[in-house]
Order: sequence, then structure tokens, then C-alpha cells
Amino acid sequence: MRLVFMGNSIEEWGAAVAVAFAAAVLMYTARYLLIHRLAQVAERSETRVDDWFLRLLRATYTVFILILALYLGSLMLEFPRKYELWLWRVAVSAMLIQAAIWADTAVRAWRGRYRQAAMGTESVASAASTAIIDFLLRLVVWVVFMLMILDNLGFNITTLVASLGIGGIAVALAVQNILGDLLASLSIVLDKPFVVGDFIIVGEQLGTVEYIGLKTTRLRGLGGDQVIFSNGDILKARILNQTRMFTRRAAFTLRVHYATDPAKLEEIPPMIKGIIEAHEKTASFERAHLRDLAEWSLNFEVIYWIKNPDYFVFMDTQQSILLAVLRGLKERGIEVAYPARMIVRDPYDCIDGAPPLHSPASIKREGT
Repeated sequence: MRLVFMGNSIEEWGAAVAVAFAAAVLMYTARYLLIHRLAQVAERSETRVDDWFLRLLRATYTVFILILALYLGSLMLEFPRKYELWLWRVAVSAMLIQAAIWADTAVRAWRGRYRQAAMGTESVASAASTAIIDFLLRLVVWVVFMLMILDNLGFNITTLVASLGIGGIAVALAVQNILGDLLASLSIVLDKPFVVGDFIIVGEQLGTVEYIGLKTTRLRGLGGDQVIFSNGDILKARILNQTRMFTRRAAFTLRVHYATDPAKLEEIPPMIKGIIEAHEKTASFERAHLRDLAEWSLNFEVIYWIKNPDYFVFMDTQQSILLAVLRGLKERGIEVAYPARMIVRDPYDCIDGAPPLHSPASIKREGT
């Protein structure tokens, strides 16, 4: 007597189980051997491709191997069309979920690689900003694969996508400021006008970038206070990134007394040039000229460059050069000008209650 279960004999069920078991053992063994082999190769090689494949293989879960093996075994059996369709859909859905996990693992591997490459450099803090891109990429991956799974299961995703589109437009209009800041944060991460740790000047505010988030960027001001900008506003403003300076331009105005002899005035530019070029922290001397004849002084304009962009180095160098210039002026007998005002008294004005110079009282007092 031949035993039949769901339209298939016991022998056919046994063959299906054997095929499923053999496929599961084969796939699991192949996964184990590939992981073991790639791990050895990854330790010796400097490339990152084998590391990525290794992470993908490790993200291949046993449950999906079993589902695929069971589907391969089911091919040995005869089922009604409806059952075969659902077996196919379950198998494809499982493979799509596994593919989504692989894509998600690849995105996380990219982010980890980026952070490791940035570690120890001046852009180490900017690696945290890649969380924005990581979040968006992973969101896109799962949304796309979930739509594919729903379509595979027989759902009409056209209506769903259209509904999501209309709803997305409504939500976008409602939260356009938030979306604007989100896109601005993505622009900051990709274009990198600044990164965490940079000292920047935005309008009248200045400070060190402490955090770049999805909506706001935060600076730590010189006074210790935290200045918070929305990402959209900070990109609309002029940003001066002081950290990315390679050299710093220094300039000052020297005001000399009008009584200075012209021959001594001619000695000032060469004297300043010699002082600046002899300083160890200056990169180059640009110019020193008698710029204009001001109201109460002769103005010399001096411009030079400092090697180190650090502000404290700039101040120390500027102080040293200014003191050397003052010593040089003193040695040559040249006076620095300062504003002065001469007040001429009108003889007919009264000052502090005293009578005018030509009043009868003063004349009588002078006569006696």
C-alpha cells in the first residue's frame, strides 16, 4: 500500500527532505569555509574588499539558509498552484530580507571604514557627522526592500507609493524648515565647509564647532557659552574658517610726528623690513609705506605674514615686532605721534567766573 500525503508519496517526501538537508549542509559548509578562508586572507592583505565580503558572509543568517534549503527540497514535490506560489513568495521574501541585511551591513562597514580612516587626523571629529549619511542610506535600503517584499507578496504597492507621495508632500510642506535643516546638514557633511573642532566666525559669533547634528550646529564661544545655529541659517551666512589658515596676515599702522625730518622718515621702511625679516616666526615681509598725511600724524602702513596661523603665536609675534620698532624709533630719535589739541582763548570770553580780559573790572585791577 502506497502512503500519500498532500498528493506526494512517502518516498517523494523522503527525497525532498534529503535534498533540503543536503542543500542546507552544503550552503552552511560553504559559508563556514569561505569565512575561515577570507579571515586568513584579510589578516595578510591591506585591501578592504576582502574585509567587506567577510562581513557580508558573517551577516548571512542560518535561518535564511534553512528557508532556501526547504524551498529547494519542495521542488521535488508536487503541490497545487496556489501552494507553489506561496512557497515561491516566502523564499523570495526571505532572500530579499537577506539582501537588505547585506546592504545594511555594507553601509555600516563603509561608515566604520570612514571613521577608522579619519582617526588620528584633524578630521577625526567629522566622522561623527557621517551618521547623517549612514541613517539616510540605511533608511533608503530598508524602504526599497520592504516595498519589493510587499510587491512580491501580492500587495498593490502602486497605490501605496502614490499615497506615500501625496503624504510626503503634505509632510514636507508642514516640516519644510526641519527638512531644510536636514538637507543643510547633509550639505555640511558632504562639502565640509567646517568640521567638529574647527574654529569659525559666523557673522558676529565666533567659537569652536562642538557638534553638527541633523538640525543644529553648536559652537563653543570664547566666553564658554554655547552658540546654537540652525544648519540652514549657518550655511546662508559668511563663514570664516580660522582653522584652515596656513599663514596669518598681520598689519599695523605706525603714526609718526609731523616734526620728523624727511631723511629720518626714509629710514623707517627699511628698518621695519629688517626687523620683520629677522624674526624667526614671520613667513614673509610684504610692504611698509608712508600711506597718507593724516590730520595729526604721518601714517606708515606695514603688512607681513606669519608662518603659524595660531592666534596666540600671531599676538606674540606682533608684540615682539612692535617693541622692536619702538626701540628702533627711539634709537633714531623719531617720535610717535599722538592726538593733541590747542585751545586759544577768546579775550572776550569768561572762563570759570573770571571777567573778560578787556572788561572794566579787569582794567581797573590791572591799573591798581
